[in-house]
Amino acid sequence: MVGFLHSASLEPNVNLVAAFRKGLSEAGFTEGQNVVIEFRWAAGQEHRLPELAADLIRRGVAVITTPASTPAALAAKTATNTIPIVFAIGGDPVALGLVESLNRPGGNVTGISFQSVELLAKRLGLLRELAPQATRFVALVNHNYAFADTVVKDVQAGAAALGFPVEILYADTLACGNLLTAAS
Repeated sequence: MVGFLHSASLEPNVNLVAAFRKGLSEAGFTEGQNVVIEFRWAAGQEHRLPELAADLIRRGVAVITTPASTPAALAAKTATNTIPIVFAIGGDPVALGLVESLNRPGGNVTGISFQSVELLAKRLGLLRELAPQATRFVALVNHNYAFADTVVKDVQAGAAALGFPVEILYADTLACGNLLTAAS
């Protein structure tokens, strides 16, 4: 039995679930035939994640997956140190305390990070190469993201290392006119 824990709800994550099922199928696991998937959704109420993780543990899952949900990965890690946890997150798993190191995660937690500080400066450098005449760069950040402050700090540090300023705009507070002004 596979546990699937997420901080959001199913509706905006239908494609994520389809890709998850496809990946399991490609690995030889077919839902309803040789694997059961127990889905738990916090529906944006992150305070429910510990309770949902505990429920998966009570159900006897063999592994807990937390794709695209850093808060779910943290809740799962807090809930168990024996059941394997596989994450796919947008933050630094070492800084978040999920793993001891990227090379040797240690413990029962492993996974992949889509946003690494090491790659951020390289991405900004590529942006500079693509637009060498640009005098201003803007990063659009979702202020509701649990680790928005970390993202902002990392973007600013990466840009400073390359010698150019980056303006931070928060997506949740922008009106269309402000976004168009920022883009010009």
